[in-house]
Amino acid sequence: MHSLVSSGGELTPEQLAAAARATGLDFIATTEHNTAETHAAWGPQAGDDLLVILGQEVTTGTGHWLALGIDPGQVVDWRYRVRDNVIGDHLAQVRRAGGLCVAAHPHAPYPSGVFMYPYRDFDVVEVWNGRWSSDLPWNADNESALAEWGRSLATGLDDGQWRPAMGNSDAHLEGQLGTPHTVVLADELSTEAILSGIRAGRTWIAESAAIDLSLEVCAGPRRAGIGERLDTCGEPVSVRVAVQGVPAGTVTFHTDRGRARREPLPAGGVLEWVTSAGESAFVRVEVRHPSGHMAALTNPVTLT
Repeated sequence: MHSLVSSGGELTPEQLAAAARATGLDFIATTEHNTAETHAAWGPQAGDDLLVILGQEVTTGTGHWLALGIDPGQVVDWRYRVRDNVIGDHLAQVRRAGGLCVAAHPHAPYPSGVFMYPYRDFDVVEVWNGRWSSDLPWNADNESALAEWGRSLATGLDDGQWRPAMGNSDAHLEGQLGTPHTVVLADELSTEAILSGIRAGRTWIAESAAIDLSLEVCAGPRRAGIGERLDTCGEPVSVRVAVQGVPAGTVTFHTDRGRARREPLPAGGVLEWVTSAGESAFVRVEVRHPSGHMAALTNPVTLT
């Protein structure tokens, strides 16, 4: 998210913190374009009920990326393009600070917004960006990013190098914050715990705080959740998804074979599906409104 320091931003850190609390967010990440100017302003805005993660949106000539969890006052260089072959040095700088590197809005509709760097260099891929679709928080650019990421999962899971998906509001204006946002399955509200959860893919993406979702897979007594791996021991796998806050729509189950199953969202919001590790290398879920716009989506559960 961006304050008035960033191009196109209109809100102060105080206004953004108030909006985060009103929206029901537990944490936010401040990512001004190519500056750490507001880092010092965020200390008074944080509290036990709101974690502020310091970051930067690194706006290079051939794509933007997010440096999350950097040191106070740290600025990451942005003056290069993919042909300069220096991106690895700057990613390493962020990781040395304990930070996370996110490929941002890979299909953004403006010059320099289209992401040209290899995903393999990054920790996470942003598949849902809310800035350019404030009226409807899902658009063709997000659809393209999701499809590209989804196709990469099968090979990435095989070698243990898959990149989790995340969603961000990329808020610049009033009313954008939290649409969408990333829900992290973490044990505590700390920068380390949140970034670890994102890095591990223990996350799902929500259109708003009104939506709740859970995904669990079971094989006999063994269970796993989003971002985890389940050793099935050759037994059938029961996949259970529960959704709240979406009045109507569809749930789709996706595997390494693509969309494997599509069901109407039932009144109780609970669906079950049976598969196996032989049929499905992983399972992830999408929940869509009747219009086809996304309501929520998960990272995968890996089956072995």
